[in-house]
Amino acid sequence: MSLRWLDSHCHLDAPEFDPDRTAVIQNAQSHGVAWCVMPAVQAKDFLSLQKLAQEFHQPYALGIHPLYVPQAQEKDLDFLAQCIEGALVKDAQGLRSDTRLVALGEIGLDFFVPALCEPAMREKQEFFYHAQLKLAQKFKLPVILHVRKSADELLKGLRRYVVQGGIAHAFNGSFQQAQTFIEMGFALGFGGALTFDRALQLRRLATELPLSALVLETDAPDIPPHWLYKTQAERKSELGLALQARNEPSELPRIGAFLAQLRGLSVPDIAAATLANAQRVLPQLHTFEHP
Repeated sequence: MSLRWLDSHCHLDAPEFDPDRTAVIQNAQSHGVAWCVMPAVQAKDFLSLQKLAQEFHQPYALGIHPLYVPQAQEKDLDFLAQCIEGALVKDAQGLRSDTRLVALGEIGLDFFVPALCEPAMREKQEFFYHAQLKLAQKFKLPVILHVRKSADELLKGLRRYVVQGGIAHAFNGSFQQAQTFIEMGFALGFGGALTFDRALQLRRLATELPLSALVLETDAPDIPPHWLYKTQAERKSELGLALQARNEPSELPRIGAFLAQLRGLSVPDIAAATLANAQRVLPQLHTFEHP
């Protein structure tokens, strides 16, 4: 029986994939990556992302990413609510009009980028984060969280606005923070960053946390694993090209194999466990059949 993988975080609507998106998805599926959860990052992409999810029958999430909060407006929250409500409306048989919506995201806080840490922008980030948590409460949706130097503040918001769990994407916090997310119904996303030798704390987390708490992701086209990463010197030597190698969802099985090696488990065990974990925290994934 062939393995089935799920990429729990992949920006397939990114412009980097415009030239060959169909080929990228087909290549991922040929490597056993059955589904890619596609989180939105800004309101102007909501409708095109929904269309993409329908065309390729992939799961998606809607939300406003903290890196896009500077240009976001309050009316974007109204549009977000409108799009979610439209996806969740049920017909006479009680079936949802759009079964592909699995979460609200990507939302969260980013206190790594200096400009986003300025008092006014920090306040705006928190406003959009809390407003979106309230929408997740209203629509009973899990959330996909952006966590960068912000775990404690994210958890504070989750205590105030209790939601139905979800995924802490690209998690790289402490064991205590990890345990708190897990207790609140979240799985933790691990991807290409895990494959770098310097990622000692990340590897400890991935090894010592319960397997039931882990999901796999690529965050493609970003965060390439070490075998795709090029140093600045390498990029300068290649005919002056400054571009980093593009990450793709087809890399997920190799990342999964790396996690299996770290934990001393078989690759099929990791594939099955991480898929089941994603289906538990994003229950709507259960409605997806093998492509």
